[in-house]
Amino acid sequence: MMWRCDMKNEVRSQELEVSMDTNAKPRIASRRRQKGITLIEMLVVVTIIALFAAIVGPKLFSQADKAKRTAARAQINSFGTALGAYKLATGRFPTTEQGLQALRVKPDSVEQWDGPYLPQDIPLDPWKHPYLYKFPGDHGDEPDVVSLGADGQPGGEGNDGDIVSWSNQ
Repeated sequence: MMWRCDMKNEVRSQELEVSMDTNAKPRIASRRRQKGITLIEMLVVVTIIALFAAIVGPKLFSQADKAKRTAARAQINSFGTALGAYKLATGRFPTTEQGLQALRVKPDSVEQWDGPYLPQDIPLDPWKHPYLYKFPGDHGDEPDVVSLGADGQPGGEGNDGDIVSWSNQ
């Protein structure tokens, strides 16, 4: 049976079934279905999500480690450029005692300082450790700039390995 009701120029319709039970009383039942999910369906979804996380998670974290190593190398290269500009202006690189901070703040004993040579303060490496600076360096005429990697200790492999200014690896 179809019912229609006009209210403020709107037409609403609703389908209803009329059925009779054993007592001959009319009963009206709507055709709505129960909606919801079963426990089995929930367990299947949780299992799929767990498998996805187990497979994709490690690959995602290795990419984050690779990005940190790339960021550290980029910062060391940026320091190299700024150190070259510092040397052009002053005639020498900052001493080990002056450190990378000489690229931002004029050291007392330096004439013809034309800085700052970096637009921002000296950042920490991506693992929140300070960069190490040494001049004269142990690897040629340039200063040594080093990030000690994730473990903050000299040496190491992979993510714990040092990132150094004298090597592109």
